[in-house]
Amino acid sequence: MQSNGSDHELWKLIPQTAYYIVAIIAAIGALVVYRRNHRLEQSRWLSTFYDKFYETEKYKRVRELLDSPKSDDIGDMVENEDPDFTDYLNFFEHVAIFAGSKELRTDDVEASFCYYLDCLKVHEKVRDYINNPNKGYEKLKAYLEARDDHGVLVSLRHLARRWDSR
Repeated sequence: MQSNGSDHELWKLIPQTAYYIVAIIAAIGALVVYRRNHRLEQSRWLSTFYDKFYETEKYKRVRELLDSPKSDDIGDMVENEDPDFTDYLNFFEHVAIFAGSKELRTDDVEASFCYYLDCLKVHEKVRDYINNPNKGYEKLKAYLEARDDHGVLVSLRHLARRWDSR
C-alpha cells in the first residue's frame, strides 16, 4: 500500500511541476515582449525627435549658426536669448530628460545628435548659458557632462578627426 501513497504523491507532484515550468516560461515570454515593446517605443520617440530636429525648419537657423565660425553672431544670439536659441536648447533638454529616464537609449541619441551636441560645447558663451543654473538646463548640462566625464560616449566627430590624422 505504501507504493500507492507514493504514486499518489508522484501524480500530485507532476502537475505542480508542470504548472511551475509553464509559469516560468510565461514570465520569460512576458519579459521578452515587454523589452521588445519598450525598444519599439524608444524607436518611436527617437524618430519623433529626429523628425522635429532635421525635417522641419524650426531649428535650422540655430543649427547652422552653431556650426559656423560666426562667434559674434552666436554671442549676440546667446546674450539676447533669441527665442530660436532657447527653443533649440529646450529641444536638447527634452532629449536629455528622455535619455536620463531611459525612454531613449544614449547610443541612439549619440548616433542621431552627436555632432550638434558637440556644437553646444564648442562655443564658450553657449556652454556658460547652459551651465547657468538660473536658465533651467540642468538635465542638458548633466547629459553633456556625462558625455565628457565617463569617456564612454565618444563623439563621432572626434573619432573622424582621429581617423583623418592617420
